[in-house]
Amino acid sequence: MTHTLNLTDAADLSRAPVDITAVLDHLVREADAAAGTSIGFPGAVDLDYTEVMTRLGSRLWNNIGDPADEGGIAHTRALERAVISWVADLLAMPTDDRWGYVSSGGTEGNLSALHAAHRRDPTARIYYSAAAHYSVAKVVRLLGAHGVPIHAQLDGEVNYAHLAEQLHRRRRFPAIVVATAGTTMTEAVDDPVRIRAVLDAHHAGGHLHVDAALSGIPLALDGRLRLDDASGIGSVAISGHKFFGTPTPCGIVLIRDHLRAAGSRIAYTATADTTITGSRCGLSAALLWHAIAAHGREGHRWRADEARRLAAYTTEQLNAIGWPAWRHPHAFTVVLPTPPEPVRAKWLLATDGDTSHLICMPGITPGQVDAFVADLAAAIRPRSRPIPRPRPGRASPANASAH
Repeated sequence: MTHTLNLTDAADLSRAPVDITAVLDHLVREADAAAGTSIGFPGAVDLDYTEVMTRLGSRLWNNIGDPADEGGIAHTRALERAVISWVADLLAMPTDDRWGYVSSGGTEGNLSALHAAHRRDPTARIYYSAAAHYSVAKVVRLLGAHGVPIHAQLDGEVNYAHLAEQLHRRRRFPAIVVATAGTTMTEAVDDPVRIRAVLDAHHAGGHLHVDAALSGIPLALDGRLRLDDASGIGSVAISGHKFFGTPTPCGIVLIRDHLRAAGSRIAYTATADTTITGSRCGLSAALLWHAIAAHGREGHRWRADEARRLAAYTTEQLNAIGWPAWRHPHAFTVVLPTPPEPVRAKWLLATDGDTSHLICMPGITPGQVDAFVADLAAAIRPRSRPIPRPRPGRASPANASAH
């Protein structure tokens, strides 16, 4: 008979002695057991970071201050600069008007970019879609700014007509607009060209930020997301632990350099204070650098293409058993009616009411998809009532794409 560890009791540091090995073994077993059925949340599982974790994982790597600084505690800042340069090049960002750093994740990226924009225009209204990640509304509150929620269309894309209406009503105020490239439930992508046109029609300028946590790198690899002068985009936030699948949460934030204020110099660190947290995880920068160095642009484009092919296959297989599913053509995400409870008990999906999704991230296999479809087919056969067809991209602030 296998003894089941009560993790809460075992990890209680007020008890002595603590069985450290038992707790760590339990965590690994739980993670291994769940890996095969974890298909609802966006973390790639195909890249091997063993070399980096083995060689660097037991040391402190603390990137303090601005990535461009040469003084102070440098640690992996050279790798951080290389990552920022590679991603900025991928996004066609002008070389003379770019700045960024490796953050703790998409939420910090949104905070950093929106803080820079709000600092320039403290009376600005911040417009964001109802389908935007929950961190955007949180950032608005943290900044003490005025937020304006905008309706989303049924497929998850922002409602441009409602955006225009709300901008017109507040046209005397500066505007900051947050677009999303990969919404939480449907992986919808707001069109920055259309948003820029709406923004320019009602304001002289205005800041356009893109929360591209999930889809930023795949769309940039396709040339569909660019931060060149023609885009009118001022900043972007991307997650590192989603498409790159790093074993620690992290992200990349890029801001047009002329749109941000210079940070003050901190004497004892010998660096400029330009980032949100000051100290940053240098291991994250090394992990991102490794992912890019090991696979390059073409390797990551192949990963994105394979993930999309699997998403298309998944959609076909679900429809073949009579369980209606759909996806955006660019997306890894497959949207479907919420499966019966026995299926949800086994398979980790993201669910919001009567709509669920699974995400065919790189590393998810056709075998996993086939097993999920087989379990769903068994659970719904025979059925006495028709399956509700999911509305295309029910707009929701659900947090399925947690940063």
